[in-house]
Amino acid sequence: MKVFRTAAVVTPLLATLVMPLAAHAQQSASGLCADLDGVQIPAAAISLPTSGGQVTATRLVAATATIGEYCSVDAAIRPVDPNAPRIKMQLALPTQWNHSSLMFGGGGYDGTIPNIAGNVPFGPADQPVPLARGYAVFASDSGHQATPGFPPSTTLDGSFGLNDEAVRNFAGDALKKTRDTAVHLISRRYPGAHPAHSFFAGGSTGGREALAVAQRWPTAFDGVIAVYPAWNAASLDLFFGYETRVLSQPGAFLNPAEQAVLYRGVIDACDRRDGLTDGVVSNPDGCHYHPWALRCPGGKDTADTCLSDTQINAVVRLSSPLYWNYRLGSGERGYPGFPFLSGAKMSTPLLGMGTQAPAHPMPTTAGYGPQFWDQWTRYFVTRDPSFNSLTLDPRAPGEWKQRISDLSQLQDVNNPDLRPFARAGGKLLMLHGAADELVSSRSTAEYFGRVQRTVGRQATDRFARFYVVPGANHVNVGAAFAAGWDSLGALETWTGQGKSPVHPVVTDVNPTAGQRTRPLCQYPTWPRYTGGDPDNAHSFTCQR
Repeated sequence: MKVFRTAAVVTPLLATLVMPLAAHAQQSASGLCADLDGVQIPAAAISLPTSGGQVTATRLVAATATIGEYCSVDAAIRPVDPNAPRIKMQLALPTQWNHSSLMFGGGGYDGTIPNIAGNVPFGPADQPVPLARGYAVFASDSGHQATPGFPPSTTLDGSFGLNDEAVRNFAGDALKKTRDTAVHLISRRYPGAHPAHSFFAGGSTGGREALAVAQRWPTAFDGVIAVYPAWNAASLDLFFGYETRVLSQPGAFLNPAEQAVLYRGVIDACDRRDGLTDGVVSNPDGCHYHPWALRCPGGKDTADTCLSDTQINAVVRLSSPLYWNYRLGSGERGYPGFPFLSGAKMSTPLLGMGTQAPAHPMPTTAGYGPQFWDQWTRYFVTRDPSFNSLTLDPRAPGEWKQRISDLSQLQDVNNPDLRPFARAGGKLLMLHGAADELVSSRSTAEYFGRVQRTVGRQATDRFARFYVVPGANHVNVGAAFAAGWDSLGALETWTGQGKSPVHPVVTDVNPTAGQRTRPLCQYPTWPRYTGGDPDNAHSFTCQR
């Protein structure tokens, strides 16, 4: 009885102490957040030329069931050129900070700020997002603002390419400017503190940005996650131009039904070669399918259930490497083509061939690649918004060759020497879906091979990993296998404990996939089914 009477007395006493403390903590968090409002960021705090910056808004965001309380900060970094747009950024500062930070990369032509409460590309569905783990998370629009409602996606608005500073920011400068500004504000919110670990995660353009920070500022981030990286941006643009010209030829375009026929033909021919018929081609390099099997009678376009000779020729050309006989400033001489004939799922029309052939003016229903090319030629290359992008031949660009070469030096991550990043203790995780319809997984393999040749295979293995995920496509939507892996957790363990990933497992996060898992195999190995539960990663081995 004495124990219970004591508890009854102590509990109200604790309440009188704890409640004011909690209220004080809330007031303190709110006050610290509000104190950032209007803060000036001196140009000296940013290592690249700017006119400084300013916090434009703050608000304390209440905790939810999944994400704890945090201070949301909006800031703008002013350009040097008064005609250039500002870099707009957001920063989430958790009340319960884990003393680490993470920067998100963008996508396409950027132009909007990525969701700082979102997940890393190919992230897990069953683990907290970075902000929920206590990370200070930040991102920017890369130095320009896309036109709201730009059809069919704001990531396709390249009109900022008319301004040199905006182009340099997009090419990479905005990354360091944003990072330096974020570090400055983090030290203001958590007085005297700096992130113990800083990570970067991005996919597509964001993947290029991830590799760019590792190359250009090797001590800025401790770990980098680069997913389906468009690292050779200018070369990819040139391939998009080639695709545009191929698919714009009379009779060459495949409508969505014909695209589905092509995909099904590849799957039927190559799916079982990995030991299991499951809709996933695990070894695309071993799939040598020829679409002549889908030829219409007489080679004419007579139905949506077959392909004409002209369409077959177009598919073969886009599945093959493209070369040009001039040297870009970046040193690139070609692009390896897309795996349309090895299991690329073209169920995302915008990111694949689209639903309408390229034309002038460019339809918003054309594929993402032709639309991207159209913006690049009009605003970056010729800087003539009325220019007909179908008239520029990527293999013989004529008067535009030097401009294209200059852009390649600016946009491409063309230096595979990551030894400074490795010496600084940096760790790199690279992932790519084998069925990516927008950025070729072959290109990422090419980049990683260059890193290995430059740094050395054993030395590369000490700081970098590259995984190709069979069946995964560019946006993880409608994929034969939608990839989900806790790459951030793996990066935390590698940088914090020195333990590299060992036998990682990737989960299919498609809503109807159940608990399907596969081993995440280091390239060039791939998962082969050896027997047992076909939905269990332990039923597969990584085979070269």
